Amino acid sequence: MRQAATQELYSYWNRLRGARLSPEREEIDPTAIRHILADTMILEADEALQLPIRIAGTRLNALFLDEQKGNPLVSLFAPEDRAGISAMAQAVLDSQRPAIAGLAAEAELGEDVPLELLMLPLRHRGKTHARLLASLTPQTLPSWFGLRAARRLRLIAIRFLDSDAAVPTSALLQRPVEPAKKPAALAAPRSKFRRFSFFVIPGGRDKPEAEL
Repeated sequence: MRQAATQELYSYWNRLRGARLSPEREEIDPTAIRHILADTMILEADEALQLPIRIAGTRLNALFLDEQKGNPLVSLFAPEDRAGISAMAQAVLDSQRPAIAGLAAEAELGEDVPLELLMLPLRHRGKTHARLLASLTPQTLPSWFGLRAARRLRLIAIRFLDSDAAVPTSALLQRPVEPAKKPAALAAPRSKFRRFSFFVIPGGRDKPEAEL
């Protein structure tokens, strides 16, 4: 995890879950993460895994110059990357293991924006396949940010946080991911964040609210 907002959200989620594999949605307190709300999202785990955005961070809205609440996160990706991002979400939900992805926001004019996407499982009213806590954080802010909309997102790399091995999307699409056995598997990253390099996938480019 390279970005401070990514690290802070993961640390907050990790504290909330304690000895559990994931915390409950209603435990999320926006005031506790107010410094990173602009980068934070809550996603619905719908049956088709299009991931409707229930809470959209203002930075995501600025990236596309439009309110993204209610829109499917998957629809913001290039068509060839949509199955991959759905597979990533499915793996996080099935295994109850957090994962991180390297993305790029394509610009109409100017340089593309590298981003870091974190997905964390949440329970919702006791159900495991219901919500995801996520953050989408730019590594740099180009001169066009907030003035022109990004064209689309591209998926570059995926990694589970409790593993050193990168996970190609083809592996996620072909077979189930091993479930997390116990929260202790993530004990090391709780006190010290490790810096991971990304694996490039072949074919890729070298307000708080009331009840949700």
